Formats: sequence, C-alpha cells, structure tokens
Amino acid sequence: MFQFTDGGLSNVWLANGYEEIDTPYGKGVSFHDLDGLVKAVCIALTRKITPLAGAEFRYLRQALCLSQGAVGQLMDKTDQAIAKWEKSVEPVPRLADFAMRAIYLQHADGDEAIKNLVTALNVTERTLHFVMRETPRGWRHTEQAEQPASTDV
Repeated sequence: MFQFTDGGLSNVWLANGYEEIDTPYGKGVSFHDLDGLVKAVCIALTRKITPLAGAEFRYLRQALCLSQGAVGQLMDKTDQAIAKWEKSVEPVPRLADFAMRAIYLQHADGDEAIKNLVTALNVTERTLHFVMRETPRGWRHTEQAEQPASTDV
C-alpha cells in the first residue's frame, strides 16, 4: 500500500495503480492514471460522511483550479478566511463544506452551468462589458474587456 499525500491529504492509500521507480534522485512513484486518480479521490471526498477537513477542502478547490480568492468571492469570505479553513486553524463551515462538494460533483458530472461558473471564477481579469444581440432564439450576450464603440441613435 502506498500513502497518497498529494495536496496534504493524509487519509488516502493506494492498493494498486502505481509503480515505485528508481530515479537519479532516489525512489519515486509513477501513477498509471493520475487524472483519473485525482477525480476518484475528489469524488470519494464529496461522498464521505464526516465533515471535510481543511486539507480535503483545499484538495477539492485545487482540483477545480480555483484560487482561495475566487472561493472567498463565491462564499462572501476573504482569501485569508479560506486559508484558515484549509490550514485547519478554523473548521470549514458546514455551508462551505456542502457548497464545495456540490460544485465539485456538478463540475465532474459535466454540468455546463457549473463549468461556466468555475471558468468565470478562474478569470483573473473580469470582463467589463456585455454586448447584447437579438437573435431568432432571443437575446444573447458576448463579453469583451474593451468598451464597445457607441453609435448615436
């Protein structure tokens, strides 16, 4: 058995799916399907019956490629509040625990609305302007950083 300590996790063990290898720097480990393993660990975390520990919350956040600031913005908290949860200085609030699990599960299941939300949270420079266009299917929008040129009507 190999203890999988990626991202600070301390409670995950691998029965197989890895190889111990010799490298010029000493012993190493190669995982057969790292992306699949990360997803499986995240799904296991979302299904555990006890509250998420700080490292588990961080693991889910990082699997979504979200910064502490983006999660803080989503949960109306500061990035420092998120850091305290992740370092187990303060417990992860129940609503934040639930929200992180739900967001990860919906994202992993391919929910486009959640994927778009995660993508929007990952954008560091926010789009400032929406350009609305009427189409045969109703109004649609596009986003752009620069202010559109105004036409006088």
